[in-house]
Amino acid sequence: MRVNFRPAELMTAGLVVVTDQIVKILVDGRLSELESMPVVPGFFSLTRIHNTGTAFGLFNALDFPFKTAVLTLVGLTALGLLAWFAATLPVAQRLSRAGLALVLGGAIGNLIDRVRFGYVLDFFDFEFWGWHFWAFNIADAAITVGVGLMLLEMILSAPADAVQTRR
Repeated sequence: MRVNFRPAELMTAGLVVVTDQIVKILVDGRLSELESMPVVPGFFSLTRIHNTGTAFGLFNALDFPFKTAVLTLVGLTALGLLAWFAATLPVAQRLSRAGLALVLGGAIGNLIDRVRFGYVLDFFDFEFWGWHFWAFNIADAAITVGVGLMLLEMILSAPADAVQTRR
């Protein structure tokens, strides 16, 4: 196994973590749980949500002994696997490496919350015609963009004969 150390990727992940944590500190100091501050009325608000579950609030309502510890352990395991994958990814796969840096930074940011508070602090709250999208944070956005970059590279690097069109 060849480890491909790239300082720019470490800096990207670090920037995501620092930005995520600074913004969460600002939200923590200004909003109480479930308090909402409209930014663009009817479209975008800052709403403080405590996500004790996983992505998209899954398992929020589920309560079991040591839930925070179990979710932290799962997060640490996933983080370790992602770091290993990032370190072994070929240098030529630039979009995937950038995407993984964003995913790692986001995963670390949310893991810090889970360890510190027992929940992940979400606050970006979008509403479309009365439907609320799941509240999210900067770490979640970085993870989403990172996965998108990895998918984009997969699509762009697919062999021409693997992409068939019907006539």
